[in-house]
Amino acid sequence: MNDTKTLQQAFNESLYPVGGHGKRNVGVLLEAFQGIDGGTDSDTYGSGAVIEQFQTEMAEYLGKTSSVFFPSGTMAQQIALRIWSDRSGKTKVAYHPLCHLEIHEQNGLRELHRLEPVLLADKTSLITLKDVEGLPDDVACLLLELPQREIGGQLPAFEEVEAISAHCRKRGIKLHLDGARLFEVLPYYRKSAAEVCALFDSVYISFYKGIGGIAGAILAGDTDFTEASKVWKRRHGGDLISLYPYIVPASRYFKERLPKMEQYYRDAVELAALYNGCQAVTTRPAVPVSNMFHVHVDLSKEAAERLMISVCEQTGVGLTHNINAVSDQSCYYEISLGDRYRAIPKDKLHDAFRLLRELMSGS
Repeated sequence: MNDTKTLQQAFNESLYPVGGHGKRNVGVLLEAFQGIDGGTDSDTYGSGAVIEQFQTEMAEYLGKTSSVFFPSGTMAQQIALRIWSDRSGKTKVAYHPLCHLEIHEQNGLRELHRLEPVLLADKTSLITLKDVEGLPDDVACLLLELPQREIGGQLPAFEEVEAISAHCRKRGIKLHLDGARLFEVLPYYRKSAAEVCALFDSVYISFYKGIGGIAGAILAGDTDFTEASKVWKRRHGGDLISLYPYIVPASRYFKERLPKMEQYYRDAVELAALYNGCQAVTTRPAVPVSNMFHVHVDLSKEAAERLMISVCEQTGVGLTHNINAVSDQSCYYEISLGDRYRAIPKDKLHDAFRLLRELMSGS
């Protein structure tokens, strides 16, 4: 093994990288714009056929009255919670301790909107109906993330979400869906997007995760809600003169990859079983409920990286490009499957896990 090579370098050089769709470069744009009529007018400050047609299609797909395209989900979700807070006159919003707004946005919700989060459940568990029943009366909105990414993509039973929705409506608490990976959980739920979204007052979806676009998000709800979101979009600087470089790839890959979500989910179940056959390796969830899961390894980050580089160099299969330390003797990484997984020959994949099992048993 080359001791100077990093895990990222080994993964980048691998013949068979696991996860995702591949291209995260200008190739995505070149591919997405193939066949586009050069005479098509671009959108201008939120108006025009390109953006309006896409917003209408997404609203219909989600079963909502209307939708608005945003350059980022961070912007869209903060705005959604601000709107519900303003309407209720309450400044508290509730969500999971590992919600994106809490751990990745530099306190944006507090600093920009003066909203006070109420954290539900602990960092290892999903939000339950019992948690929601304990909410104080001064909460304007509850955000649910389906699936809960930071704990491996765990997902509540659909019946639990129905019960939470009914409770929120009974108490006048708005329910917002962080649906960054909504498309990916539909095969497990055996529900349409509209059936899931019917339980929520507002919905955010992403176009660069499972869909594999460049960037961008949709925020959907009733017309009054989306019209208010357009005002806040302008205030946040998100009403760019043109958003079509994001919309065109989002539209193309939505059509191409939405039908593959069942395949990605089944692939994740298959791959997780291979991991769980290795000593001192477990996945969370044990059986995935979407195309993503976390791999937990009972080794230090440095030791696990050396093993993964060995697997990559000896078999050509890149299992991961990044590992996160949990403690001195444990670490984890995230798997999110897309088009690339099916390109790995099965014999190569099994060779990689045969070697991983050998290395783990000798570690």
